[in-house]
Amino acid sequence: MQRIGRRTLLANAGALAASQAIAQTSGGEPRVIVQTDHGAIVLALDLDKAPITAGNFLRYVDTGRYDGSTIYRASRSGGTGATGLIEGGLQNDPNKLLPPIAHESTLTTGLRHVDGTISMARYAPGTATADFFICVGPAPYLDANPSAPGDNAGFAAFGSVVEGMDVARAILALPTNGVARNPVMQGQILDPPVAILSMKRGLT
Repeated sequence: MQRIGRRTLLANAGALAASQAIAQTSGGEPRVIVQTDHGAIVLALDLDKAPITAGNFLRYVDTGRYDGSTIYRASRSGGTGATGLIEGGLQNDPNKLLPPIAHESTLTTGLRHVDGTISMARYAPGTATADFFICVGPAPYLDANPSAPGDNAGFAAFGSVVEGMDVARAILALPTNGVARNPVMQGQILDPPVAILSMKRGLT
């Protein structure tokens, strides 16, 4: 799911300080309930293995920044369209974004992009902010691969779906006739997008 283009890293010193603070947060697998207008998806976040990424996600959840956002992309792979990923978040809303975070490679965390994995969207490593995606089916090509050419750092997996994969699969199958701001995503933009009504912590 490599995106075209690069962003300038903003507030490097502030981002590093935020990352260090987040990294000090640990403690199992907090649950997050993603309530959409198509049903609920429950996530378990791995704070122990991916403390920076999971901690950053929880900052957005706990401050209500995801409430009223959308799942806007469904990228289908293979001939059947039964696998792929769905992506949601703030789409660079400047009023809600926090500083970008350090990249946690799958080589470091030991997490992998399998069916139900939640991971962070990014441009260059170290640019992830709020947008996330959920794998529908295995996606090993999203893991870090040092032997691959170019940007081979992969994406930062930080948890998994524990309830609601039926909802994720239903979203993946929705019409994708929306206008893509990034040409590489043409044919992958949900029309209409799926509303994220709220994202709240749930019972562990």
